[in-house]
Amino acid sequence: MARVVLAMSGGVDSSVAAHLLLESGHEVIGVFMRHGEESSQACRVEDGKSGLPVLSGMAQGRADHKQGCCTASDAADARRVASRMDIPFYALDLQEDFRRIVDYFVDDYLHGRTPNPCVRCNQWIKFGRLFDYADGVDAEFVATGHYARKVSTTGNPNSHELHRGLDSAKDQSYALFGIRPELLPRMLLPVGGFEKPKIREIAEELGLGVAGKKDSQEICFVTQGHHSDFVRAREPEKSAETSGEIITTDGEIVGEHAGYEAFTIGQRKGLGVAMGTPFFVTEINPNTNQVVIGSKEQLAKPGLTANDANWLVEPTDLPRQVSIQIRYNAPPQPAQIIVDPDDQTRFSATFEVPQLAVAPGQAAVVYDESRVLGGGWIE
Repeated sequence: MARVVLAMSGGVDSSVAAHLLLESGHEVIGVFMRHGEESSQACRVEDGKSGLPVLSGMAQGRADHKQGCCTASDAADARRVASRMDIPFYALDLQEDFRRIVDYFVDDYLHGRTPNPCVRCNQWIKFGRLFDYADGVDAEFVATGHYARKVSTTGNPNSHELHRGLDSAKDQSYALFGIRPELLPRMLLPVGGFEKPKIREIAEELGLGVAGKKDSQEICFVTQGHHSDFVRAREPEKSAETSGEIITTDGEIVGEHAGYEAFTIGQRKGLGVAMGTPFFVTEINPNTNQVVIGSKEQLAKPGLTANDANWLVEPTDLPRQVSIQIRYNAPPQPAQIIVDPDDQTRFSATFEVPQLAVAPGQAAVVYDESRVLGGGWIE
C-alpha cells in the first residue's frame, strides 16, 4: 500500500492505530515527538539502522513524569509497542519547535487571552513538522490516533472532508481544524471510525500493555501547579507587572489580584472575592490590569469575531447557517456566519442563543453537521 509516518504517543489510541495501519497493508514508521530531556532518555534510538533523519533542536527539561503526551514513560510505551509490532521507531527532536508552543502559551496569558496549546501543537507540529519529516522519508501519509474521520466525497476520491469521530464522547475534530487544506488528503486517522471501548478491546486482544492506560489530560509542559505558576516562572519580569484590581461590570472595585494571568473568561472559582452570589470573570483587560467580574447573564455573548482563519472549504462555499464550537468540550451551537469579503481569514458569527464564556484566544471551529469547515481564533 503506502508508507505512513505514525505519531506514536505511547497511548492506546496511537498504538492501535499502528495495528490498524499494518492490517490495511501499509508500511508504518513510528515516531515519538521528543519535547524534553526526560523523554529524550527514554526514547533514544540507535542511529545507523536506517537512513531516516532525526530532527534536532534545543533541550528543554521537564520537572517530572506527570501524565501528559510526551513523558519518559510514554516514550518507553511507544517504543515497546513499536518493537512488538516490528515496525521502525524513531525519536524526532522537536524541542526547538515546541518552544514556539510554550512561548505562544505564555504570551497569550500575558495579553489577557486564553490560549489553546493543544490545537496549536496539532497545527504547527503534528500536522506541520511531521509532514516535513514524512517528505524526508518519502512517506505518502501522516497518521495519528485522533478521534476524527477523513471522508472522501461520493464519486470523487480526490476530494476529502474532515468529520467528527464516530465516538462523540471522544471526538477530537475541534483540535484539527488548523490543518492546511492541501495536506488533508495525506492525513490518516485510523481510530476515528471506532468507539473508545472498542479500541481498548483491540489493544487488550493484541496484548499491547497499554489497553488500560489513562487518556492524556494535562497540558504536557505545565507539569506542576497552576498554569499561572508556569507563566510567572517563564516570564518573571513581565508577570511582576500584571497585578491589579478586581472590578464588577459596573465599575465597582471589589478586590485585588496578584496577576491577571491566573484568570480565564468564565472562571467562577478562585476569584479571591466573596460576592454572596455566583460571579464570573467576564473580561480581562491587560491595559489596565483589571479583571472584570459579573453575573452569569453578563457573561453571555450574542456572537463573536475571529481571525487567522483556516478554511477546509472555499470561504465562498460556506453555508450561512452553521454550528460553532468555542471550547474543546463544548457542544456546537447554531449560528450564522459572515466571512469578511476583504479578508477571508476573518469572520463574525451570531449565535441563535447567546453563549457563555466566549474567550479571546480560544478556537471557534465551524461545522456543517459533522463536517469541519474550518475555524479561527476568537478576538
